[in-house]
Amino acid sequence: MTSITKEDILGALRTVMDPELHRDLVTLNMIKDIEISGGLVSFSIELTTPACPLRTKIEADARQAVAAVPGVESVEIKMTAKVRSDGKERELLKSPVQNVVAVASGKGGVGKSTVAVNLAISLAQSGATVGLLDADIYGPNVPTMMGVKHLPPSSENGLTPALAYGVRVMSIGFMVKPDQPLIWRGPMLHSAIQQFLRDVEWGCLDYLVVDLPPGTGDVQLSLAQFLPISGGLIVTLPQNVSLEDANRGLHMFNKLEIPILGVVENMSFLELPDGTKMEVFGSGGGEKLAAAAGVPFIGKIPMDPEVRAGGDEGIPIVVSDPDAASAKALKGIAEDVAARLSVAVHESGK
Repeated sequence: MTSITKEDILGALRTVMDPELHRDLVTLNMIKDIEISGGLVSFSIELTTPACPLRTKIEADARQAVAAVPGVESVEIKMTAKVRSDGKERELLKSPVQNVVAVASGKGGVGKSTVAVNLAISLAQSGATVGLLDADIYGPNVPTMMGVKHLPPSSENGLTPALAYGVRVMSIGFMVKPDQPLIWRGPMLHSAIQQFLRDVEWGCLDYLVVDLPPGTGDVQLSLAQFLPISGGLIVTLPQNVSLEDANRGLHMFNKLEIPILGVVENMSFLELPDGTKMEVFGSGGGEKLAAAAGVPFIGKIPMDPEVRAGGDEGIPIVVSDPDAASAKALKGIAEDVAARLSVAVHESGK
């Protein structure tokens, strides 16, 4: 029997490329714990995110490459993941947060919170440790959409976030009565954002998703000052009015030197019972906005009454009906965002 060495296995795996990072698995230090027992070879592949959309292809390519090594009779692969940090210092936070994603829109009513909530849950469902910060001080809808009404008791170390669907959640909505308006000026908003970062026991997070308020105001400025953001996501409708406002959100990210992950078009179309698609708000607007700004277009989310119902009832669509077209679109957006963050970390050399 041909004697197999670890170098033989590493040599084979050097031919397997990560399709997004465009480097081989060995160079990327993704191969762990190689063991050889006769003709059986086992090892782990440590992905850069558990939400990797190409994990099946990477595993299949690695299996094929190792199986071709002379003497190998069977291959066992364990797929793991370790989210890598963007390297930014976040001094106000008590525990390390590897990546921060800000979800923004130029105007209200475009489904920004819906995207933020389902993005956070999708990342958590993949196996990542995720926090969701509702920074929409004037319209804190996240508690309702996540189906939580109260925070757990505080510890001696600070506020304990609520936990829903595997996501750690914090919102000003937990601290005020449902009918109480927040008539706050800039300094109070500034202070609230500081408290959400400094006094909350977030724990170690792979991703912190931040649901920004509509527009380009004090909250956005405070967050950019206190919380270095890995990347921003713009949510828009296809219609021109929404695009004009979303474009302001894009320029806001540029002004604040926040990398733009891409544009998401919500309520892109309504699928009718006969299979035809009704473009209620027009078509192609999100793609045009992304093209004009020179940023990626990440995806379209179809209109679905169940998305609205799930938000009202506190059971987001990726939980209530994961096979729905809208849920699959949202999950795809989460995988795309995770992949882009991994690529950005790799390209920065962090």
